[in-house]
Amino acid sequence: MSQNIRVRFAPSPTGPLHIGGLRTALFNYLFAKRQGGTFILRIEDTDQSRFVSGAEDYIIESLEWCGLIPDEGPRQGGSFGPYRQSERKERYSGYALELINRGHAYHAFDTPEELENLRKKYEAKGETFVYDARVRDSLKNSLTMDRQTTEDLIAAGTPYVIRFRFEPGVEINMHDMVRGEVVVNSSTLDDKILFKSDGMPTYHLANVVDDNLMAISHVIRGEEWLPSLPLHVSLYRAFGWEHLMPQFAHLPLILKPTGKGKLSKRDGDKGGFPVFPLEWKDPGTGDVSPGYREEGYLPEACINLLALLGWNSGTEQELFSLEELVSEFQLDKVGKSGSRFDPEKAKWFNHQHLQRVPDNELIPAFSSTLESKGVSCDQEQIQTLISIIKPRINFMHEMWEQSWFFFTAPSSYDPGVVKKRWKEDTPEKMTMLADALGQCEPFIAESVETVVKNLITDNQWGMGAIMNAWRLLLVGAATGPGLFDLAAFLGKEEVISRMNSGIEKINRQKN
Repeated sequence: MSQNIRVRFAPSPTGPLHIGGLRTALFNYLFAKRQGGTFILRIEDTDQSRFVSGAEDYIIESLEWCGLIPDEGPRQGGSFGPYRQSERKERYSGYALELINRGHAYHAFDTPEELENLRKKYEAKGETFVYDARVRDSLKNSLTMDRQTTEDLIAAGTPYVIRFRFEPGVEINMHDMVRGEVVVNSSTLDDKILFKSDGMPTYHLANVVDDNLMAISHVIRGEEWLPSLPLHVSLYRAFGWEHLMPQFAHLPLILKPTGKGKLSKRDGDKGGFPVFPLEWKDPGTGDVSPGYREEGYLPEACINLLALLGWNSGTEQELFSLEELVSEFQLDKVGKSGSRFDPEKAKWFNHQHLQRVPDNELIPAFSSTLESKGVSCDQEQIQTLISIIKPRINFMHEMWEQSWFFFTAPSSYDPGVVKKRWKEDTPEKMTMLADALGQCEPFIAESVETVVKNLITDNQWGMGAIMNAWRLLLVGAATGPGLFDLAAFLGKEEVISRMNSGIEKINRQKN
């Protein structure tokens, strides 16, 4: 592609980054990297009333955790900066005035109280008040005043906003890379505010101006911005920038697990799963919301599951590294319909990516867990244990609950399993098994397996009955990994000790 690809992720620092926003960042990143382009982070903090302390750092840390490092941004810098809109505010008023001079915008002096009264009057009639071409000629704005009156009001410090002026009855034709051709009649649109009385631009003006100044080639954003597309396209045309206008792509929603409605924090709270990449502590209330990182998810799993919420490679492949996603990603494979979030599928992705991590890379984390439990174990043993346990877990924090019995003999035995698995002749069979294992050399998984299976075959015992009772003696329950691996790790002396002790204790428990 000959075009210089430049995309931006432009979040507002009004709170934690939702995984829907993270997916938007991911799709921008993948599109840029696939084309050899530039991925930009721009902080859109024009709405100072909603600014939340710490939110910008949270957004940046979330991207970094996922490996989505901007090529340009507040921390990286770049030749198109500054990358915070609050640091660019001096330039926006000039563009707003240019629109007025071109006849595409106007000053509006209506007070919030006056507008609220109008809304109530319309509501009383069962109608909705819309500030548009049908009513603007009867309101307090520069379209209904002479130039001198307008200038006098501005000079006197009278609060005002600048609104875009839509000409009624115009068909606005647009193209979306996901949804195809979109046509909207201007008569259905209101005259949106572009510049506020606090001297700051609204999102609409600032993002169009900045996208133009930063030479953005593609705007890839969430579906919630699709209703704003007619205004943004109209702004490009009003400025005379239509030939520089980026291509637009609006991504489908991430839906609730039920498939009905947009995924929200409340859904996560109710279902017990995160909707934010990192843990977030609200600076106002002190409330803490869980994050994927703190819940034990690998960033690779988080990226993988988000990529498949709305995008399909067209193959049966489900597991992707970030590099593989870059090589496969295409916007024409993004769907129009929302994608249902499945918490169990998210766990599956983490399980799969955890299996891809070399065992030796997990040693430090598991060593720390063992130390906190007062367990001493050399690195070779730890790596062996990881290889045994890893296929059984979705998260690293599950390692201890799946491995405590490697270090501690059971002190009690599951009554339900005892009732079901411990028959009248079981003690005799387990004693015979202990005697046979006492003769096993070397005491490794393969030799243990041979001894056990030969004993079962020679005596024509049922495999299930013997293995379940043996597991009960070694673990105290019907859980745990393969018994041959467990026995080899414990060693002959410990295995026989647990068996003899367990036979005695269960017999007492039964009696």
